[in-house]
Amino acid sequence: MKRPVSAMVGPSKFRIGLFGMNCSNGMSMTTAPGRWESSWDNNALAAKMADEAGVDFLLPIGRWHGYKGVTDTQGSTFETIAWAAGLLAATKRITVSATLHVRFANPIFSAKQMVTADHIGKGRFALNIVSGWNHGEFEMFGVNLIPHETRYDFTEEWVEIVKRVWSEDEPFNHKGQWFALKDVLSKPKPWGDGVPLLISAGASIEGRRFAGRHVDCLFTSFSDLDHLARNVQEVRGISQEYGRNAGVFGSGHTICRPTRREADELYNYIVNEHGDWDAAEHAARIRMRGREGRYTDVEALKRRLISGIGTYPVMGSYDECAAEFARMSEAGLDGIALGLFNYITEMPHLQEVLARLEHMGLRAPNKELRM
Repeated sequence: MKRPVSAMVGPSKFRIGLFGMNCSNGMSMTTAPGRWESSWDNNALAAKMADEAGVDFLLPIGRWHGYKGVTDTQGSTFETIAWAAGLLAATKRITVSATLHVRFANPIFSAKQMVTADHIGKGRFALNIVSGWNHGEFEMFGVNLIPHETRYDFTEEWVEIVKRVWSEDEPFNHKGQWFALKDVLSKPKPWGDGVPLLISAGASIEGRRFAGRHVDCLFTSFSDLDHLARNVQEVRGISQEYGRNAGVFGSGHTICRPTRREADELYNYIVNEHGDWDAAEHAARIRMRGREGRYTDVEALKRRLISGIGTYPVMGSYDECAAEFARMSEAGLDGIALGLFNYITEMPHLQEVLARLEHMGLRAPNKELRM
């Protein structure tokens, strides 16, 4: 069995994924009618539509507490390994990842769960590795939040165990700082002649160095395109120090319409007319804690939180959005995970942008992606 090449690493030059559809309200803090309802039926339908449209990957959010306010965005979420397994069974081509807080999960048990999902999807499963930062969620699990300077030591040991479980055919023992394991052996192995794609989104130097040693795709945050190229070079450079060449991706949200005026009207409807400002205030306090000096325009931050949980906004006409993605590609970004106001009703608009990116040579023809 030959493992398929993940859509996250080819064949398109610039890859597009959907971000956060496993969560209530998706990526927006709004009461606007028509917003995302994260039922299982809606997730399955959106995944099938994305698969058919040539979208490359689905990236869920691992979250256990919501953002409060009237909407409590992401207060209701599907656990992501089970979510991925279900959507892999419902799709044919798209890469589907799980997002896992490694401190909350035993590596041997998790390794087998993920192998199961990987067999369901015939090699299309990927793992987004999260070390965690939210004190409230760690308290909910009764687990200590490891200090940041040693947090990735735990993550690295966890990942090394999982890799051995996936690859070794003879029982092995492990004695480390965090785990003492005896006669470890698990079958079956991942589907085909390879292992699942590994993803992470660590922003600190410790997180990026962990990613440089282990992952295939690293997500980086950015607030403007002027400094994106330097950011991408820094991230890619760390990966290359360890003899790897990880893909570099961003996270964002998009509102695209035939004209700029229509996009602006939808933005106004989501944010100004129906924004959950209490939730945005709560999220802004979390975001700024210990970093108040970095945010000179708190109101702008709240608006970005309402429209897309603080990720980079791509808004405008189909042509304008396609041009924005082209600028990201020119800066060296390999792709982006996007939140949508509604992952079903917005799909036809995203398809218009994908068609323009195909015409610009940034994406493989959809008929090839679907083969």
